Amino acid sequence: MLTAKFRKRPRWTPSDYINMTSDCTSFIKMRKYIMEPLGKEEAGFPIAYSIVVHHKIEMLDRLLRAIYMPQNFYCIHVDRKSEDSFIAAVKGIASCFRNVFVASQLESVVYASWSRVQADLNCMKDLYRRSTEWKYLINLCGMDFPIKTNLEIVRKLKSFMGENNLETEKMPSHKAERWKKHYEIIDGRLMDTRNPKTQPPLKTPLFSGSAYFVVSREYVGYVLENEDIQKFMEWAKDTYSPDEYLWATIQRIPEAPGSLPLSHKYDLSDMQAVARFVKWQYFEGDVNKGAPYPPCDGVHVRSVCVFGAGDLTSMLRKHHFFANKFDVDVDVFAIQCLDEHLRHKALEMLER
Repeated sequence: MLTAKFRKRPRWTPSDYINMTSDCTSFIKMRKYIMEPLGKEEAGFPIAYSIVVHHKIEMLDRLLRAIYMPQNFYCIHVDRKSEDSFIAAVKGIASCFRNVFVASQLESVVYASWSRVQADLNCMKDLYRRSTEWKYLINLCGMDFPIKTNLEIVRKLKSFMGENNLETEKMPSHKAERWKKHYEIIDGRLMDTRNPKTQPPLKTPLFSGSAYFVVSREYVGYVLENEDIQKFMEWAKDTYSPDEYLWATIQRIPEAPGSLPLSHKYDLSDMQAVARFVKWQYFEGDVNKGAPYPPCDGVHVRSVCVFGAGDLTSMLRKHHFFANKFDVDVDVFAIQCLDEHLRHKALEMLER
């Protein structure tokens, strides 16, 4: 945990990034972005990323630098409510790379509302139209950070053989209430109107999951083009946290490319899926007594651990691709240490 005095030290601001990215050659060199593929295997397996952000420009830079490869594709969705200087800084960073761009349509994102799904959909559309080369899409937020190298991610994705990988489980009864009532945004907040909704227009039952996914290009095409999915999404627009069941449910539709069978034998929990490692405060404890992970070394925000450096050792033993949450204002050393570890590991793998 960092001291309050350390947290107050100067951080790079949006204005700093606007100035730095006015000279892209200098910016790329100073920030040490990798500008050549680290081998034929990685070059031959491009990955697409959808990154949803609304603040903390330095976190975005650190995340992008950690996952950037010239063969990949990166769409950044910036919350329309973000400060103008932040949006300009993101555009400045994107302008320095041919394969990084800001989403063509920006949403005003409201917590737990459809706008969070729409942000990813906007990037999905842009990425799908921009290139036919990428194999898988991974979605991120600005407080994620990788715990695997690009090569490790590529090799795991290859092993999926076209299957998607995301949390998808039986819908708990308490979460089912989220889509049985009509919700609407009132004064910038999503509110329950108490008005009942119709049943979802699907033969497949709804499954529980999270906002995070690792899906094939074929799955993305199905989501964007299938009429039944369009009807399902239209129905979901006035529900609470649709991102926590939408992707999980589509993953169990038999016709969806790379999907899983309906049987609950095929359910994947957040700990089994590779998309994201998250520490929930109410599950933390003594792993020798059955807890899934040890206590958080950082702080908690909405019951989620914002990692500290002490969380890294156990985290790096996980099979997940990314972890959430990191914050330069909580423990920049955790991010710096993880970043250097992954950079050295990637270069070591290159030498083999």
